[in-house]
Amino acid sequence: MNEKNEAPDQLPDRLSVDPQSPYYNEAVLSRDVGIRFKGVEKKNVEEYCVSEGWIRVTAGNAKDRFGNPLTIKVHGPVEPYFKDEPKA
Repeated sequence: MNEKNEAPDQLPDRLSVDPQSPYYNEAVLSRDVGIRFKGVEKKNVEEYCVSEGWIRVTAGNAKDRFGNPLTIKVHGPVEPYFKDEPKA
């Protein structure tokens, strides 16, 4: 595998799971990313920003007019981490 296709070992300051977002990074998301928010692991995070201290979580099953899930921005300490070990 060449250097450009490998997933990085550090998480970015801001990351989104939406492919249309400028903060989407497929290489990072190919690894298993976990988010701890206020010390509790969250599984429904759509986007996070460590420096600004917020996450966007889905608001139940609600959808916007384009069929995308509605999200709520919640402020607090954000700790992203990789659940898996880096590939050697």
